[in-house]
Amino acid sequence: MHASVAGQESWQEDVFRVLKQHGVKHVVYVPDIPHSTTIRLAETDREVNAVVLTTEEEGIGYLAGAWLGGERGALLMQSSGVGNCINTLALQSSGRFPLLMIVAMRGDWAESNPWQTPMGQATKKALNLMNVMTWHADSPKDVALLLHGAATMAFNGDHACAVLLGQRMMGKGNE
Repeated sequence: MHASVAGQESWQEDVFRVLKQHGVKHVVYVPDIPHSTTIRLAETDREVNAVVLTTEEEGIGYLAGAWLGGERGALLMQSSGVGNCINTLALQSSGRFPLLMIVAMRGDWAESNPWQTPMGQATKKALNLMNVMTWHADSPKDVALLLHGAATMAFNGDHACAVLLGQRMMGKGNE
């Protein structure tokens, strides 16, 4: 990842700001460079539980439990982690709790790692097949608006929603 990508800090700070506006108290994640600013902000905020996961599907169960306890959360992951979540997404479908995911895309533009391309190309379709609504942000100016809309639908309608953060925003080789 290139730190000089224009607007990068701004959109990452927008992610955390929108999560806070929507009362998110739990940010669960597998460590990832595109989410690093959001993770750092969550880790330093006393009102937010930042929880590192060993695998992405753990986050779905964690967020179901948070919701049962009366609190909101969001799952941060890379598109390669979406494949790990497919079976666990049935929990949201059956339990009808809000699920907000923010997915840093790989394999959708200028990808340098061929291993990332298949899941990157299948992410949106796989999520949609599991009844997850998706929106794709390719411009930093779109992130806050799309995330606000997804959070509103998730938390007010008990939907599964994902904002896909396009690789163009992060620059080439965002590993």
